[in-house]
Amino acid sequence: MTVTWPAGPVGVVVPATSANLGPGFDSFGLALTLHDHVAAKVTSGGLDIRIQGPGADLADAGEQLLVVRAMRAAFDVVGRQPPGIWILCENAIPHGFGLGSSAAAIVAGLLAARALAGDEATAVLPDSVLLALAAELEGHADNVAACMLGGLTIAWHPPGEWPAAAQLKEVGVARLAPHPDLIPVVCVPTVPLPTQVARQVLPSLVLHADAAANTARAALLIAGLIGSPDLLLPGTEDFLHQRYRADSMPATMALVDRLRSAGIAAAVSGAGPAVLVLAAEPEEAAAVASLAASDGDTWEVLALQVDVNGARLLR
Repeated sequence: MTVTWPAGPVGVVVPATSANLGPGFDSFGLALTLHDHVAAKVTSGGLDIRIQGPGADLADAGEQLLVVRAMRAAFDVVGRQPPGIWILCENAIPHGFGLGSSAAAIVAGLLAARALAGDEATAVLPDSVLLALAAELEGHADNVAACMLGGLTIAWHPPGEWPAAAQLKEVGVARLAPHPDLIPVVCVPTVPLPTQVARQVLPSLVLHADAAANTARAALLIAGLIGSPDLLLPGTEDFLHQRYRADSMPATMALVDRLRSAGIAAAVSGAGPAVLVLAAEPEEAAAVASLAASDGDTWEVLALQVDVNGARLLR
């Protein structure tokens, strides 16, 4: 059977994300107004990759490039691969800093492939399957859920079997609207830290008391994010992962402690080493830059907004 592919490209815009937000380990995610743009089209053969911005050095990665792997995974589910692919990535999300660059690449690749594969692809790749596939490729669902849906998300894996043909592990996700006064501020250091390195230092077991304390903080955080910003400082306190990562990112933890001592809600962004501030007032957001500069380390401080749209397709 002859397959007709679209002649023109499709475009996808995907936001940066910050996961965990302190105590919401591997479950909470927040989409931010920092975006990667990906364009893709089907060609007569070969693989043509062009990258601008962060990750430009990966243009020669070929089939190992994450956005390409995501596209191939989506085409596999659809049941056909194109003869060739041209991809242009215009990136703004820093790589290796805990701001969801891998989730953005995965979601962009899946959405682009689904659009290129035509209407029948939507039937076998509805958003629920696309999210499950994204989580499988990423290894956890927090960043990909926030990237796809925008806003504040809570992701989890429901129990039981999921009757999908691809036999993917189902992802449950709740999307919430953060308080309109929330100002996310990101502090990005100069040296990245691979996520796998940050995960290797985590213990396999935690104390029951720490788990109980973390549960309370996670509940406080949601209350603070959607309705009571005065709860953001206690709500961002973590007992599961941040202190175990302190030796691998000492400057990050020093900045988190300095900000929190000043009464500003701060946490490690994802696996780090970037720092996320959840400011409730413009004065708090404005104070972050001076506090970041006070120890002599170099930080790029970005005052952002919550991306409420999530990933979107541009035709």
